[in-house]
Amino acid sequence: MSDLGKIENILAGLGIETLNEMQVAAREAITESDEVLLLSPTGSGKTLAFLLPLVALMERENDQVQCLVIVPTRELALQIEQVWRKMATGFKVTCCYGGHDMQTEIRSLVEPPALLIGTPGRLLDHMHRKSFSYSRVRTLVLDEFDKSLEMGFQEEMTEIIQNVRWVSKKVLVSATAGPKIPSFVKFKNPVELDFIFNKNEASGLTVVQVISPDSNKMNSLVRLLGAIGSESAMIFCNQRDTVERISEILKEEGLECAFFHGKLEQEDRERTLIRFRNGSVRYIAATDLAARGLDIPEVRHVIHFECPMRADEFRHRNGRTARMQTEGTAYILLNPEEAVPDYISITPKVMALPSQYTAPEAPLWTTIYISGGKKNKLNKMDIVGFLLQKGKLEKQDLGLIEVKDTISFAAVNKTKVRKMLDLIATEKMKGKKYKIEVAR
Repeated sequence: MSDLGKIENILAGLGIETLNEMQVAAREAITESDEVLLLSPTGSGKTLAFLLPLVALMERENDQVQCLVIVPTRELALQIEQVWRKMATGFKVTCCYGGHDMQTEIRSLVEPPALLIGTPGRLLDHMHRKSFSYSRVRTLVLDEFDKSLEMGFQEEMTEIIQNVRWVSKKVLVSATAGPKIPSFVKFKNPVELDFIFNKNEASGLTVVQVISPDSNKMNSLVRLLGAIGSESAMIFCNQRDTVERISEILKEEGLECAFFHGKLEQEDRERTLIRFRNGSVRYIAATDLAARGLDIPEVRHVIHFECPMRADEFRHRNGRTARMQTEGTAYILLNPEEAVPDYISITPKVMALPSQYTAPEAPLWTTIYISGGKKNKLNKMDIVGFLLQKGKLEKQDLGLIEVKDTISFAAVNKTKVRKMLDLIATEKMKGKKYKIEVAR
């Protein structure tokens, strides 16, 4: 099959009709050039842009790691892995990151993947352990490389790049305008693709400011969520304590709000994102860790409860909405002592909050946990069939189902959950009894 035919099949499997301008340019540059710097906004499809040309670069007869992708966070690693699996290339992929079971990763590396994705510290740990051979790595991708540097991974990245000295193709990817290229990458004459400033000026993003009469802004946040209605929103803060406080106060007001920051255990972070993806929770309060590199759906509303210090972080946060020619609104929530940050050149219009507060409707879904996954030979259809037949649910009572390696999650109509759990309490799925309960 020709390369064009392979690409058409991959895109069809992903449900994508055509590549966008940035993805077309990236495919051509990565295929033809040894050094590429790709700059493009959050949500523009960068992951597919650098993964797609890798397929043509890989060799079927090569049974060692051929491409190494270094990322700053576990969530971004998992997102890239998921996209690659959906591409169905036939090349094995393995994902390595801190907080994941080391022995599980070592066993996966016994049969080397063609594509290895990981965070700097964990990848270097595997190199020290000699978990895999890196002598045949020919392509190196540093995704969100500026974020990795901000997080203090310079020494680890330097050593990794020194180790993969036979690399012939290097690709640096970022959503930040004008990032400084680290010297250890040893770029000589890279092809630069800058799509950050090439965004359509008629962007669908609207930025407004909301003035709170109170210094703590919580009452105004609640009223703003009431004005937004039953659509999902991300609430960004600068501090982890603020994120958790907002979640607690909103819950007291009857508004289910999850929180997300870097100090959460990996399992808790993943469950938070699952609940947000499937609509069990409508609001998520987060630090800038959630501004990029997460597999979550686009939201229509981004709220800056606290403004970031830098313009690029403001842009990354806003990148969670108004993606790919859609519309969205960013709200800057200010108290009387706060001013619009200097990096915002045009003063946003002031949005007046409604005088009457109307509470948003509660989410329709509840997330249930299932103690089995892919390694137990469970798939989505197994779970759907079991819950419909044994739990007496209708198809419309089931939402998003996600099957992981050893566990699974399903969104169920919250009015049907209790009866469904009672009905399946003693039932087996594919001949085995699994623990099934409301996810914590």
